[in-house]
Amino acid sequence: YAVFTPYHRAWQRTPRRTVLGAPRALDTPDGIGGESLQPTGPLSPALPPGGETAARRRWRRWDVDAYADVHDDLAADGTSRLSPYLHFGCLSATELTAGALQRGGPGAEAFVRQLAWRDFHHQVLAARPDAAHRDYRARDDHWHRDEREAEAWRQGRTGYPIVDAGMRQLAEEGWMHNRARLLTAGFLTKSLYLDWRIGAAHFLSLLVDGDVADNQLNWQWVAGTGTDTRPNRVLNPLRQADRYDPDGAYVRRWVPELAHLPGPAVHRPWLHDADYPAPLITPDALTERFRRGRGLD
Repeated sequence: YAVFTPYHRAWQRTPRRTVLGAPRALDTPDGIGGESLQPTGPLSPALPPGGETAARRRWRRWDVDAYADVHDDLAADGTSRLSPYLHFGCLSATELTAGALQRGGPGAEAFVRQLAWRDFHHQVLAARPDAAHRDYRARDDHWHRDEREAEAWRQGRTGYPIVDAGMRQLAEEGWMHNRARLLTAGFLTKSLYLDWRIGAAHFLSLLVDGDVADNQLNWQWVAGTGTDTRPNRVLNPLRQADRYDPDGAYVRRWVPELAHLPGPAVHRPWLHDADYPAPLITPDALTERFRRGRGLD
């Protein structure tokens, strides 16, 4: 399947595997253990606790019923945060699907849909392994190259606080809210027109849930080279900020130097003489690129 919707229909019709109990013992492969599992790169200082016990505690305490209403609310932080545990196999996607469907309701259905997206990306990459580093659908893009802009994006110094907040959350927690992932990726690829592989590599270097299939194919979806049926979709970071962080609470959490700006004013520091980096792309130019996109969000 190259498009999610027909895949999801088939996925919903497919019988589920039985959730199995825990094995009595595990055989560790040769060469695994001790220092061989220690990370080699820099660690984000606020990583979540690891292991199955922490994963199940999170699953029990998380309010799946509210998910449909709050999953895009940046400040509410209402997503499950279970992706690191799925990535490392501390939880089973089959078990989470069964548990959510047993609960029922719009929140559970929305959550299970996200698990279906995870499966979708894995089957796409299984069929097209080269999509990990090459365009899934070539659009003849001629990406702009500017290391100064790319580094400002990595550091959360783009001049757009909603983008910078997401990038700083990534550096601090090794994780980022899904809506923030979409808008930071959209800013890099559609506003700055930098190659999606630059962003994908940076995400994988920090994400504690850094799954190659999900990461690369979500980046391609945003960049317009992947499975999205609207490849010219443009995410305007200012409109996204107004919609998903209307009071500015998410930005003030991660961009404390702007905490003195009240309410939504925090999203446009250039209007309030704040001591903050100038936008890498002017708001007028951003708006013009937004208008020229065929799919407007």
